[in-house]
Amino acid sequence: MAGDIETDNDALYIARKKIYPSAVQGYYRRLKWILLFLCLGFYWIAPWIRWDRGPNAPDQAILLDLAHRRFYMFAIEIWPQEFYYVAGLLIMAGLGLFLVTSIAGRAWCGYACPQTVWTDLFMAVERYVEGDRNARIKLDAAPWSATKLRKRLTVWTLWLLIAASTGGAWVFYFADAPTLLVDLFTLQAAPVAYFTVAFLTGTTFWLAGFMREQVCTYMCPWPRIQGAMLDDRSLIVTYHDWRGEPRSRHAKKAAASGADVGDCVDCNACVAVCPVGIDIRDGQQLECITCALCIDACDNVMGKIGKPLGLIAYSNLRDYEDSTVLAAETGRANATRMHKRQSLATLFRPRTVLYSALLGVIGLGMLYALLTRQSIDMSVLPDRAPLYVTLSDGSVRNGFTLKLLNKALESREFRISLDGIDDAGMWLADNRSEPARELTVRVQADSVSNVRVFLLRPEQHALPADFSFAVQDLKSGETTRVAAHFEAKASQ
Repeated sequence: MAGDIETDNDALYIARKKIYPSAVQGYYRRLKWILLFLCLGFYWIAPWIRWDRGPNAPDQAILLDLAHRRFYMFAIEIWPQEFYYVAGLLIMAGLGLFLVTSIAGRAWCGYACPQTVWTDLFMAVERYVEGDRNARIKLDAAPWSATKLRKRLTVWTLWLLIAASTGGAWVFYFADAPTLLVDLFTLQAAPVAYFTVAFLTGTTFWLAGFMREQVCTYMCPWPRIQGAMLDDRSLIVTYHDWRGEPRSRHAKKAAASGADVGDCVDCNACVAVCPVGIDIRDGQQLECITCALCIDACDNVMGKIGKPLGLIAYSNLRDYEDSTVLAAETGRANATRMHKRQSLATLFRPRTVLYSALLGVIGLGMLYALLTRQSIDMSVLPDRAPLYVTLSDGSVRNGFTLKLLNKALESREFRISLDGIDDAGMWLADNRSEPARELTVRVQADSVSNVRVFLLRPEQHALPADFSFAVQDLKSGETTRVAAHFEAKASQ
């Protein structure tokens, strides 16, 4: 019927078609190995790095201490009141991703994304046990046998060990790593620790082992977002069809007969190494993670047949279009020579400058706040029910709860004083005494102390007024002030 919508070929999700990427050697493959070892090495080693913070403080360099609501990173200690540092880091991470994408497309996906890193490691295990591309294809097609079962169980066991170490390493960031390791193996750890390890083990094993391509194509939103980040100066993996077409598997015979052939020998090496199974010669595609392994594969072939490298290369749209025009006007050889002299990318573009400037401003702002932050802090909470109390002699009393924060690793004495309303006096709620302008309290190391005080104004001055509480460390002189308001009737 006219107007009917065909849905048979418009499925939103396609069942996985297993891909068998071939091993490849080259510059980008080496770069990926280096980044893989750096990323996984830091992830697994970081919880075991020690950092001396003095007595009564954890000595783990990186620790998210949820029980005590602290985040430690080497010499930095973040309190719940300072969550804006975490927010700033997340904003910087987002801007960094935007900057990298605007410069080099999905370079994050191809080199440092956790899914890519663990998938690379899983595929390395697969190749080591089952063999390279052709051997794995034959093994999958072969009926089940003792040999096939042995290889599959070996691969799955190694995957499971890697996945378990992934989940295990994650929980070590939330508690003292050596202690938690012993607790895990002696069954003394909290149930949430076992659940977290099991959950991350299962997801890593399944996503990196059996859903590799589906994660990058369907589950990850970034391929659909990155289009807004790219422009004609962004580097992407590009097949230079102006040089490679028309393809020929018998280029020498074709050239000898006078036929016009390109440099591409249609060997499909670029397709065989692709971890998502696309043909880069069909143009830029959603599935491409910009890993550049096809560049290594093509360069290896070009080197063997004596052709210039770079038939597939990182290039930007403007240079590609210029080379296409030049090839049409002056020939492939001249365009190839000129393309080598073209700039790979113009780094200083409005969007990259904007992202870099925002990164710099936020980073410097956070650094300044970190270097100038005080080791004491205070928040003031006035009583709300009632706002004030009128005593029998006509004077007015307000109640306040002062939260005094001592970030030092030693207990300290603080002096609390009043700035403004010179006729007022105060006393501690749990220690009734004559109203005074100053009070002295002790706050334990690395803790928050709630101090409840009453503030009193005589009848003749009992009017609403603004003032400040000041708290000063008696030893260092460090001081902070917080504005407050004295509640009373508007007029007497």
